[in-house]
Amino acid sequence: MQDLQHLKRQIPLLQYLQQHHHWTARSDTDRQEWVGLCPLHCETRPSFYVNSRKNLFYCHGCGWGGDLIRFVELAEHLSFRQSLDFLHQQIRPTAGEDILQQTAAWYRRQLQVHPEATRYLAQRGLRDEALIEELGIGYAAGGNLRQHLTAHGYRFDTLRHEGLIDARGRDTLWQRVTFSCRQQGRIVNFYGRSIGAAFPHRLLPRPKGDLFAWKSVRHSAAVILVEGLFDLAALWQAGFRHTTCAIGTHLTPEQWSQLADWPAREVYVAFDQDENQAGQQAAHRLAARLHRAGRRAYVLQLPDGHDPNSYFAAGASTADFTACLERARRS
Repeated sequence: MQDLQHLKRQIPLLQYLQQHHHWTARSDTDRQEWVGLCPLHCETRPSFYVNSRKNLFYCHGCGWGGDLIRFVELAEHLSFRQSLDFLHQQIRPTAGEDILQQTAAWYRRQLQVHPEATRYLAQRGLRDEALIEELGIGYAAGGNLRQHLTAHGYRFDTLRHEGLIDARGRDTLWQRVTFSCRQQGRIVNFYGRSIGAAFPHRLLPRPKGDLFAWKSVRHSAAVILVEGLFDLAALWQAGFRHTTCAIGTHLTPEQWSQLADWPAREVYVAFDQDENQAGQQAAHRLAARLHRAGRRAYVLQLPDGHDPNSYFAAGASTADFTACLERARRS
């Protein structure tokens, strides 16, 4: 019992909600009770209350209530014991998680000092500096990650084990714009997009993680699913914040469970319009699978040869993409 109370003191419920669920709320005059939209179900009027002094929550909309551990059970679909393990990991990240956090921070700093990377982002139509920071986009310049991490006490064999460098000590994601892939809020992988002549796409040999930014869209009544992270960035920049990404057309079992977890959700599949029809065929297969599971799904038809990123980079507007969504729904 003392261990449980100590754990809840280390991670106040209000702080956890704000940091891990981007929960925004208004407080009463003494700043002990806060109210906002419920993170556990979709609603338009705030009914979720948190008492910061008692460290408890209650939602008048869905009826759920309890402490931090109960919230994690409900939000992450975990057992009581699994919820305790999950929270302990938030306090004590493993060595692997810590090195990935360090690497992500290094990549973000490198983006600021390498103009070739920011020029590449601009060429892809991504110019919103606040959005670039929010998405945690970075740059693996190459040749300096090993030196940076070993200076922080990490061994060469650890860097190799985590897949961050090759046998010669070179950055695995050499000269690539990077995105951090997460699972239950923790970084588990990096996606790199080459800005030069190397093969465009690269993931480290690690799990892909959750659908990208899933916690920010999981309660949306409609979700747009795209192939690539630049597609997601372009759509977020255009105001379509209910967009997520599986990094490719293949969903892992965990990603499928996330996408199909809510029967009332509408899914708009916006994969690439490939010359060989690969993206279109994958989109229709996924939509059919969703239909068989009793979910509503629609396939977007973009102009030939385009993906959402290239569509906006070529001059498409928010209204143009909205029209694509409406046509998909009517088809």
